Amino acid sequence: MFENIALAAPELFTLTTMALMMVGTMAGLLAGAIPGFTIAMAVVLVLPFTFTMSPVQGLATMIAVYVGGLSGGLMSGILTGIPGTPSSVATTFDGYPLARSGKPGLALGVGVWSSFFGGVFASVVLMLVAPQLATIGLEFQPVDYFSLVIFALTVTASLAGDQMVKGLMSGLLGLLVATVGADVVFGMPRFTFGFDVMEQGFAFLPVLVGIFAFGRLLADVKSKEKAHQPLGGDTTVVHIDYIGSAKEVFKRWGNALRSSIIGVFVGVLPAAGSTISNILAYDQAKKTSKESDQFGKGSIDGIIAPEAANNATAGGALIVMMALGLPGDIMTAIMLGALLIHDVIPSPSFIADEPKIAYAIFLAFFVANFMMLALQSLTLRGFVMITKVKLYMLTAVILFYCALGMFALNNIGWDMWTLFFFGILGFFMRALGFPIVPLVLGVVLGRIAESRLSQVFARSDDIGVFLSRPWSLFFLMLACFSLLFPLYQKHHGKAAWTRFYPPALLVVMAYPVFLMPGTIRPIVAGLMVVSGLVMAGLEIKRGFVPQENK
Repeated sequence: MFENIALAAPELFTLTTMALMMVGTMAGLLAGAIPGFTIAMAVVLVLPFTFTMSPVQGLATMIAVYVGGLSGGLMSGILTGIPGTPSSVATTFDGYPLARSGKPGLALGVGVWSSFFGGVFASVVLMLVAPQLATIGLEFQPVDYFSLVIFALTVTASLAGDQMVKGLMSGLLGLLVATVGADVVFGMPRFTFGFDVMEQGFAFLPVLVGIFAFGRLLADVKSKEKAHQPLGGDTTVVHIDYIGSAKEVFKRWGNALRSSIIGVFVGVLPAAGSTISNILAYDQAKKTSKESDQFGKGSIDGIIAPEAANNATAGGALIVMMALGLPGDIMTAIMLGALLIHDVIPSPSFIADEPKIAYAIFLAFFVANFMMLALQSLTLRGFVMITKVKLYMLTAVILFYCALGMFALNNIGWDMWTLFFFGILGFFMRALGFPIVPLVLGVVLGRIAESRLSQVFARSDDIGVFLSRPWSLFFLMLACFSLLFPLYQKHHGKAAWTRFYPPALLVVMAYPVFLMPGTIRPIVAGLMVVSGLVMAGLEIKRGFVPQENK
């Protein structure tokens, strides 16, 4: 490995390549911070400029844009409550409340350091175990993806909190929205009510921006008093404590590490992407936190989890792109095209056949995270100044750029109407107490679930395949425990059965792990069973003393 790094370093560490990466990182930060202007759009705009570059220079520049865009999305998400990119949706849940409580500097600082942690972790994984980890992506079939989506949909139960019924209604509405338009298999129109324009359905990005941007801004300026308040409340002095933010992140290193692992794992699954990983990481952080009731109110853990996960997902996506030639998301699909333009064909032997290019990509991803940290640290103070602007001024500017971004995305006027309709819907849902997140999750995952399920039944109508495939069984079992988790959380320490929830989780989940191929995973399954039984034995020996009801 070190020989290959030494071979690639002179190719990457040139003055021209470093300058291009700096420009790419800054472009990604700006693109990610503008709601509606996605990272994919930024990478596509950069792509033509890379045709005259060497493969290393071109890919290093696009990777810099990719990393910068993933981190740039947290700026608008934290400061305005509007996710700059789909991969920063979960960051808004706690980042925006923390900023509105008078701590925008802390929220942004924690977000930046979390992104850096996730990116560096993924870089190390990328260099150490890329070929081995990429084989996991080969094991996944449509049935496994569908079960993964089912598990992701159970997140709505924990994110809905005490509003379980409203949360489920919101999630089902999102799934319904995802079915509007042409059928993914036969192309037949559904729920169009005779309007031809509705055959194209509702694009995810206009729905996302409409719900978060338009709906939230309408709620913020519904009264004259609120409209004249600054975005960050009555804050007069803004100070970003970089050292304090770093301490907060490393104090919660377990959350950052777990979220980074989730990000890398989701990244190696082709077509999963950071939109799923940041929500899953947020959900797992909430489930394992001792202060889960603070999530949604400005919890620092609620910022660390999604930001560490989405940057780590980029590393996982690069793994499958190079080792298997499969794009993990739209950004790596564009990079795959750039490689093919330069007559470089990714394959399982790519890392061995082209060590100079492969390890230059590894190093570029590693260096881009340091550039992101430096450049974002320099520009954060300027972004924080936005919190001093009065809401009624920002509303007009933000809505203009949102509408402009939606139209520029596909040059379709219907996308602007979609933004408007779902902005009104988001406003009334907030007013009536319906959680927004399950709706967004349903829209994101609905189309993925439908396409994967169609692929499953195109092969066979045997539903037993959902239980016979180890990965599918793994996610379905995990989904069952995820649905039970809110009940466990509510009765934890008050009911005897809650003591055996963690041991049961370990023992039950060991079965699908045992069925997976290889020699290491059965050993891991055995350790899971032993750990679960030991935990159960200790609980029985300790006995049960119920906590007093508060």
